[in-house]
Amino acid sequence: MKTQWASLALTLLMTTWPTLTLADTRYEVGYMPIVPDSQVFVELADKTPDNPLADASMVEFQNGPAIVQALLAGQLDVAYVGIGPAMVARSKDADVRVIAGNIINQIDLVALGELAPYFADGDAASAFSRFTADHGRKPRISTFPRGSVPDTVFQYWLQNSLDNAADDLEMVYQGAAQVQQALLTGAVDGAAILEPVTSNVLAQQPDADVVASGAELFPDQPGAVLLVRQKLIDEDPDYVKRLVVAHLDATRQLRDTPEAVVDAVQQYVGGGRMADDVVLTALERSGDNFEANPHKLIKGTQRMYEFQRDMGILKKELDVEGLFDTQFYDAVK
Repeated sequence: MKTQWASLALTLLMTTWPTLTLADTRYEVGYMPIVPDSQVFVELADKTPDNPLADASMVEFQNGPAIVQALLAGQLDVAYVGIGPAMVARSKDADVRVIAGNIINQIDLVALGELAPYFADGDAASAFSRFTADHGRKPRISTFPRGSVPDTVFQYWLQNSLDNAADDLEMVYQGAAQVQQALLTGAVDGAAILEPVTSNVLAQQPDADVVASGAELFPDQPGAVLLVRQKLIDEDPDYVKRLVVAHLDATRQLRDTPEAVVDAVQQYVGGGRMADDVVLTALERSGDNFEANPHKLIKGTQRMYEFQRDMGILKKELDVEGLFDTQFYDAVK
């Protein structure tokens, strides 16, 4: 009888205890539902066995600082994230490396109907103060949380192009979905934001306008990047190489044939509820800015780092070139 019970117990243990499979050991990948992360959406649409994300555990975030916290907690192996949060994570001792770029010049300043006309005459430096004088309140500008790329780019523009106009406005820090909602409901007067929010707001708010483009706010601004842990590079370099190969192919499709990948991107951006034509417009507006070459981001990243350090966002020293690992891109480009 004891032998029968032992046999039954062993059988139950084998049938109820989880079997260790590839799904249990898959890599954890973080991303945001925004056009600058479009490469990951194109890659997810690839159903072939060679797709490096086929068995990945995908985790969605609403802003870069939240991804930083996940990286610091050791919860992500790979992240499609803004270069600002990547620098913050690295400066706080997260052993991560940028292996490819996603996009450059991604942030625009969108102004709604009451604010937009103040930029029409070309006197951007006094636009916010003139708005305040006429409306009896400061304009409210929304963007991602402090330390994010959109906030850094906007603050850089205020300081370097608008003669420190930060005191002439009220900042509102929100996640991607909240920024879009604030613009569509008129809860704010404008936003330093990225696609697809820009194209969606322009489509739904006829009096809205892009009053400062990405290149105006921060010339050659580095945007989102493909970030991996050094541990992943050390332990599974073949997987990292496959990631870069897929990333370069996705970037080529986004630049050359956006209409062919619009469905793949539409499933993720804007909660999957954004119209195809708006997503296609966002991809077309971003087309020339999709940039996988990490070498082209280093100089802009150095400038952004120095600015964030001066702002007090990055308090620790950071070796910017050490943040980048270009060996995989160089090998497969």
